[in-house]
Amino acid sequence: MTSRLEFWQGNTACAEGALAAGCTFFGGYPITPSTEVAEHMAAKLPKKGGVFIQMEDEIASMASIIGASWTGSRAMTATSGPGFSLMMENIGYAAMTETPCVIVNVQRGGPSTGQPTMSAQGDMMQVRFGSHGDYAIIALCPATVQEMYELTVKAFNLADQYRVPVFLMADETIGHMREKILIPETVGRVGRKQFVPGTPPFKATDPDLVPGFPTFGTGQHVHVTGLTHDERGYPCATNPRLHMALVKRLVDKIENARDTIADYDITNPDAEQVFVAYGGPVRTVMQVMHDKKEANIGFLRLRTVWPFPEKALAKFKNAKRFLVPEMNLGQIAREIERHVKVPVTSIPKLGGDLHTPAELVAVLEEKV
Repeated sequence: MTSRLEFWQGNTACAEGALAAGCTFFGGYPITPSTEVAEHMAAKLPKKGGVFIQMEDEIASMASIIGASWTGSRAMTATSGPGFSLMMENIGYAAMTETPCVIVNVQRGGPSTGQPTMSAQGDMMQVRFGSHGDYAIIALCPATVQEMYELTVKAFNLADQYRVPVFLMADETIGHMREKILIPETVGRVGRKQFVPGTPPFKATDPDLVPGFPTFGTGQHVHVTGLTHDERGYPCATNPRLHMALVKRLVDKIENARDTIADYDITNPDAEQVFVAYGGPVRTVMQVMHDKKEANIGFLRLRTVWPFPEKALAKFKNAKRFLVPEMNLGQIAREIERHVKVPVTSIPKLGGDLHTPAELVAVLEEKV
């Protein structure tokens, strides 16, 4: 397979990845620093036979991609900060109705309107727990422009495979930087599980707990509701056992596949001090690893953050400390603390600037 070399902005790479993955519908509302994703889709998607629509707000944007998905489209939106908050109710609806869709969040400083043009990673807990109730999602975090392209493609495949909303949790640093990337001629696509006519539309018969998808307009009769529903899709909101079974399946179809979904790199698993990073801070850690090759330093580089791949932590059997640089006040550091018995050192940074190598080295050289 041949590839071509491009020099793209991260947000452009995201849009091109969506086009390569077969995205046919984009519904969104412009917001810094994700706007270039929408601009690029507006220019390119109609030329490929798809539909671009600018909605009146992010609430409607999320609703539009849910509706488009049920017609068989691969559907996506892109947002940031306050827009992401507005989407939360409909994200819960997508989880409850098992609607495959992709949501890109190019993170900025918050809370509220915060720092529209500055980078952050403050939405990492919101993406997992932002809508009410118990549910599960998948969240991917790119650290390069190349990964903006590749993980967008992967997000569409995971969304269809598991019938779940999938998130590309980028940050302004990666969204707005420009790098050389290699674009393959084609990308692999994983389709939705076929619906068997005559079976209940929300009945999972396979061990993966994912029902077949009855696409609107194909002659199937299906009722879609955010209420607790039976296997036919009809509301049954006062039955405790049915609600427990439904929500448990929605969570288990992701949790049971966490090892398959996990995507990470491990460097120097015998190290005593181990960095864990995702998104923009990955780049600083890589510079430290390059500059201090002689040091006994390990690195767990996460591309999948949710479901959190805790088994990867156990691969560092000699670890005496995990160091976690994040552009927030330690959101994933707290998650790591749940899974290890050694100290976890959070290295928070707010304001929009990436950690510098010197800042990480200073923490690395502290006495434990």
